[in-house]
Amino acid sequence: MAAEVFIQRFPVSHADIDELEHVNNTVYLRWAQDIATAHWRARAGEEAVAAYVWVVLRHEVDYRNALTLGEEAEVRTWVDDAPRGPTWARFVDVYRAGAERPSVQIKSNWCLLDATTRRVRRVPPEMAARFFVQNAG
Repeated sequence: MAAEVFIQRFPVSHADIDELEHVNNTVYLRWAQDIATAHWRARAGEEAVAAYVWVVLRHEVDYRNALTLGEEAEVRTWVDDAPRGPTWARFVDVYRAGAERPSVQIKSNWCLLDATTRRVRRVPPEMAARFFVQNAG
C-alpha cells in the first residue's frame, strides 16, 4: 500500500502577497491547513469526522522558491506510512502549477483528539487505512 496523494489548487491573490512581493509564509501554512482538512473530510468518513478533531503539534517548513501574484499553487498532501499512537505526520508540497520541483515543503505532526472530550486518542487502524491505496502491481 502507498499513501494517497491528495491535490488541490489555490490561486495566488493580492491578499497573499507580503512586502517582498511574494506569497507570505503564513499563507503556505494556511494552504497546508486547508488541504489537510479537505483530505481528512474526503477520506475519513462521516463518523470519524464527527467523532474526532486534529490539532497540530509542529510544522517544519522549507522554502525553496517564492510564488508571486497571479500564479497558481498546486498543493499536494499525503500522510506518513503509519500513525504513531495518537500522532501522525503529514507532508505538504507546494508547487508553482506546472513546475517539476516544489517551491515549499512542509512536514506537520498532528495529534488526534476526541471531538467531545478533547482527550488524546490513538488513530484507529481502520481509519488510517482510508488514506492509502493498494498497489496495482
